[in-house]
Amino acid sequence: MNDLTKNILLWVVIAVVLLAVFSNFGGRPGVNPEMPYSQFLTEVENNAIKQATIKGETISGTRANGDSFVTFSPETDNTALIGMLKKHDVNFGAAAPERQSIPMQLFLSSFPILLLIGVWVYFMRQMQGGAGGRGAMSFGKSRARLLNEDQVSVTFADVAGVEEAKEEVKEIVDFLKDPAKHVAALDEKPAGKS
Repeated sequence: MNDLTKNILLWVVIAVVLLAVFSNFGGRPGVNPEMPYSQFLTEVENNAIKQATIKGETISGTRANGDSFVTFSPETDNTALIGMLKKHDVNFGAAAPERQSIPMQLFLSSFPILLLIGVWVYFMRQMQGGAGGRGAMSFGKSRARLLNEDQVSVTFADVAGVEEAKEEVKEIVDFLKDPAKHVAALDEKPAGKS
C-alpha cells in the first residue's frame, strides 16, 4: 500500500470511530414536546393522560386528546407515581432498557485494546523502517549495491588530473610491494612528530 492509501484509510477509520462515539453518547433529537413533571402530575390527577411508558427517569406517552409528551421524573423510586397512575386509570408500562447489539458491544469493549495494538504496530514499523528502510533502527543496514563494469560511471580519466590522488595511489602501491620499508621509516621518525 502506498502512503496516500494508508492516510485515506486512517482518516476513514477515525471518521467511523467518531461517528460511532457521537451516535452512542450524543443526545437523540426529541420527537415529543417536553412537559414539566409538575404539569404531568396535574394532568394525571385531571385524567388528561391516556397512556404512559416509564423508562428509567424518562416518562413518555399520550394525552387524552392524542398529543404525545415526554417528561423526566426527579424521583428514582416511582412507586408513588405508579399508585397515582393506577388510581386514575392510566394505561402504563415500562420500556426495556436500550441494549446495544452484541457486535457493537464487542467492538466498544475491545476498541481500546485494538487501538493500542494498532499504535504499537505502527510505531514498530516506523522504528524498523517499514518497507522503505528509513526508520530509526535502520542505521546498521547497508545500502551498498554491487555494480558491474558497465554500470561504473566514474573512470580513472575523470580523476587523472588530480596530483594528490596520484601520489596517494603511488604510496599505496609502494606499501603493498614492500611494507617493511614503510614500517622502518616510521621507526626512524623522531618522537613527538607523526
